Order: sequence, then structure tokens, then C-alpha cells
Amino acid sequence: MSDFFLIMKQELAVTAIIFFLLIVKIAGKSKNEEWLPWIQLLLLLNFIGGFFFIQSGTMFADMYHTNGLLAFQKNILSLGVYLISLLCSDWLKKSEHLPEFFLLMCSSLLGMFLLISSGNLLMFYLSLELASIPVAAMANFDLHKKSASEGAMKLIFISAFASAVLLFGISLIYGATGTISFDSLAQVVTDNPLQILAFVFFFTAFTFKLSVVPFHLWTADVYEGAPIATTSYLSVISKGAVAFIFITVLYKVFAPLETVWYWMLVVLSVLTMLIGNLFALRQQNIKRFLAFSSIAQVGFILVAITGTGVDSMASVTYFILIYIFSNLAAFGVAAIISEKTGKENIDEYKGLYKTNPFLSWMLAIALFSLAGIPPTAGFFGKLFLLTAGSVKGNFWLILIAGLNMVISLFYYLKIVRAVIMDKNENPVEKVLVNGYAKMGLVICAAGIILAGLIGPLYDYIRELITIFF
Repeated sequence: MSDFFLIMKQELAVTAIIFFLLIVKIAGKSKNEEWLPWIQLLLLLNFIGGFFFIQSGTMFADMYHTNGLLAFQKNILSLGVYLISLLCSDWLKKSEHLPEFFLLMCSSLLGMFLLISSGNLLMFYLSLELASIPVAAMANFDLHKKSASEGAMKLIFISAFASAVLLFGISLIYGATGTISFDSLAQVVTDNPLQILAFVFFFTAFTFKLSVVPFHLWTADVYEGAPIATTSYLSVISKGAVAFIFITVLYKVFAPLETVWYWMLVVLSVLTMLIGNLFALRQQNIKRFLAFSSIAQVGFILVAITGTGVDSMASVTYFILIYIFSNLAAFGVAAIISEKTGKENIDEYKGLYKTNPFLSWMLAIALFSLAGIPPTAGFFGKLFLLTAGSVKGNFWLILIAGLNMVISLFYYLKIVRAVIMDKNENPVEKVLVNGYAKMGLVICAAGIILAGLIGPLYDYIRELITIFF
């Protein structure tokens, strides 16, 4: 019994938070200002607790498994959820349904934890649904906004379609191999036509979830319509979890089909980087801009996955950690300005430094990291991604990725210039940043700087992968 609590302690901790939120909702007498600090404290304790008493093992006939690497990946997601609770505190305080929002987010987080620890296709599918369904409700949390409802409907339809494709692929895999266990599948997967067809369906479902071109069309609309708290969650937490399990399944289960999915990844990575960057260039809404920016970032992740080695997995895990700090800092600034002023147009950010120097510097640091400018952590993250992707000698792919970095550098620095250097007769008024949001931004900025300078961090991640992968 003690092994059960240690092996599943992260899932049990999130479940305990869910029950606490249910009690808060049933009580229903206290104000948001009173409950929010307690919820944030629980999320912080959940993150810190994930680093202690780590135990490897399996449960439920190998349906669930965990180890040091998977625990670290879950901690990354827990950190992201805690930061979202800080950065979007203004919006959360005003929400009429604060407990419900955290109930949905923690339920989705629980699904992502189980997804990362999946040991067979059944657990994988059920966990993915648990992780995805609450997000649709989160996207439509601003009931008075038509765009939120529109984005939520698109997310529901896309998720339903992706789930149907995934389920069909799983059924074909089971029909072709007679097993749904990841360990067993790794022994029986071959390159016969039926199994390749099954894998294509399976692979396609992942591309929907990751917003890989050409399955990205829903992303910008959902990001624009949904509350920024939900958008932040979709951008970093949801994609991070899917990326973790995606690379694990490719390397461990479908390794015999590497010749098939390798070139699929190469083509999709080029398309995703290029189209994400080109569409980001012409965006005026900050949330749509960050949506296409995140699509381009997924393209860089795919470049690393083509390396098919320990360094590839280490670089992806390291990059997602950095990406959480960078992207959440950008979304955090956008959330604060949007909540206080209602402004989300990039042109309205001109001259922001004159009235809001703190927010301007936080946004600049975040964009520098997303662009991969040294000495921010984003530089080291992309360097490791490209290095991992070059293992097989496809230097033309690395060249294309480098050219796309130049394109992204242009539109990131364009915003920085507008914020700090451009003049505006009617700049965004002085915004009062509450203590929670300010702490969240400082944590993100510290992570952006320190994660790149602390060399042992990447080595630690690589060691975890070497031991447990």
C-alpha cells in the first residue's frame, strides 16, 4: 500500500486538490480573494512535493508506470499551472466561477499526468480524453464573449475528430498486433502495410494535438477567443504533455517504423516552422501572434525529434521547461494589460515602456528568449534542439531551421522595438500589477536567465533519460 502512495503521489496530490476545490465550491460562501491564495499555495506545494520521495514502479498490470524522468516531466507541468495561477490572478479574482476553473484545470492536469505515465493504448486514450475535455469548458469560460464560444466549439470539434482518428488507429494497431501494451508492441511492430496505416492514423491524432501544420487551423481562433489563462494552459501545459508522450511513443513503441515517421517529421517540421513564422508576421492581435509563434516553436521541437536519440529527448524536455517560462511571461504581460485596459492589439503596445517599464522589460525578456537570443535560456534551448536534430547529418534541415530563426527574430524584435522605442501619443495607461502577477513574472524572468546559465540542469535531464529511457 505504501508503494501505491509513493508511486502515484503526484496523481494523488492533484486529486486531493480537486476534492478541496469541490468542498470550496459546495461551501460557496467565501470570496475569490480569500480562496485564491490557498489554491495557489496548494499548487505550489504540489510542485515542490513532486521532487521528494520519487519511486519508480508500475501499477494496474503495467497500465501505469513512473520513474525519475516522468516525475520530472510532471513537475514541469505542475510549475506551469502554478505560474498561470499567479499571472492570471486579476482575471481569476473577477471570475464568478473561480473554483470551477481550477477544478477543470486540475482535472486536465491529472489527465496529463496519467497520459505521461501510460503503459498501454487504453490508458493512453482515456488519459488523453481526461486531459482534453476540461480544456474545452475552460475555453468557453467567458460566457459573455461570442469569440470564446466560437473558439470552444472549434476546439470541441477538432478534439472529437482527433480522438476519433486516434481511436481508429488504436483499433487497427490492436487488430494487426493483438496487443495494446507499449512493451509488447515494441516487440511485434513491423513495417507491414496494415501497421503502417494504423500508425499514420495514430500519428495524425498527435499532429492535431500539437498544432502541427496542416492541422493547425483551429489554434489561432481558439487562442484569440479563450481567456488568456486558458490560452496559456493550451500553449504550454497541454502541448508540453503531448510532446513528452509523443517522443516516448515514437522512440519506444514505433522504433521499427523509424524509416516511415522520420521523413514525415522532417517534412512537417519544415512546414510548421515556415507557416507558423510567416503567419506570425502579419498578426495584430497579441494572442493570435503568440498562437502562430507557438506553432513555429513546435516545428523546432520536431527538428530535434528527428535525431532519434537520448540527446533529442533531453533537448525536448529541456526546451519545454524553458518554453514554459518564456511563453507564460509573454502571456502574463498580455493577460495583465488585457484585464486592466482591454487592449490586445500589438499596435496599442507602442510606447508601453513610457508608462509601464516593468511590464515592458518582462515582455522583452520573454520575447528575447522565444527568439533564441543569448544569453537567455531560449538560446540554449534552441541550440540543443538543432544540435540533436543534426545527428543524422541532415544539415540542410538545420539550415532551414536557422533561416526560420532569423524570420522569428524579425517579428519578435519588431514588437520589442514598438514597446520600448516607438512613440505613441496615447500609450497604454499606467497599469497596477498585483503582487501575485508580479511574483509570477519575476519567477519567469529568473527562469529565463538561470535555466540557460545553470549547466548541470541539462546534464541532469540527460542523466534521467539515460537511466530510465
